Amino acid sequence: MSQRIIQRFESLTSRGQKALVTFVMAGDPDLSASTEILSALPSSGADIIEIGMPFTDPMADGPAIQSAGLRALAHGTGLTEVLSLVQQFRRHNQDTPIILMGYFNPILAYNPQKFVQDAASAGADGLIIVDLPPEESNEIAPHARAAGLDMIRLITPTTDSARLPHILTGASGFLYYVSIAGVTGSKSADVNAVADHIARIKTQTRLPVVAGFGIKTPADVSAFSRIADGVVVGSAIVQYIEQHQKETNLAQRVSAHVSALKSAMSA
Repeated sequence: MSQRIIQRFESLTSRGQKALVTFVMAGDPDLSASTEILSALPSSGADIIEIGMPFTDPMADGPAIQSAGLRALAHGTGLTEVLSLVQQFRRHNQDTPIILMGYFNPILAYNPQKFVQDAASAGADGLIIVDLPPEESNEIAPHARAAGLDMIRLITPTTDSARLPHILTGASGFLYYVSIAGVTGSKSADVNAVADHIARIKTQTRLPVVAGFGIKTPADVSAFSRIADGVVVGSAIVQYIEQHQKETNLAQRVSAHVSALKSAMSA
């Protein structure tokens, strides 16, 4: 298991705080700007960073993240460039956990065992492979464990008590609760509908439960941080990057946007 993830949640818990998990697409709007944005996120309040790995057919993602992936691919961002971004980030930051989030096809083409070894060497801490259920994860999960990478599982509103143990088996780092039935950025999540389900999940595991999908505004962050161990904001940040991508102070603008989200967690 990643010590960075464990230590980050332990540190936040000891201070009575919840984790802000920010998602950005590697290489969006280009590799240079992406490097600057990543570097600025920790001081802006990002406790954990998810880095999207661009893919041509991201089935779980809505228009904002799809567009971000296409922009990144147009600038030549593949898995090699994603890992290079992580490596560059680690030159200046050894503490903030990095999660690589994406789909299995590019990893299969890269070679799963080589990918997890290279990801761990670059400084990644965990993986979220959206289209790889536990039953089909043997091509990568044993290699990830051997490399010290956490396999972070997704739980959805349709996950019932019979399915949950299968998802928890082999899960590590934290659990990602998908707060809506649908793709990223498609609609806002309902905190009341999610609260009971997260409470039930937490009776079955000691892993932190982080809520994502449909969490967009500071008000959303404030509400969901009361019922989960952390919240993920992805599409809203990616949309902000798209809106301001032509501006020279993009990283500073994104930093201010993330700071407002983090401030909402104590509101």
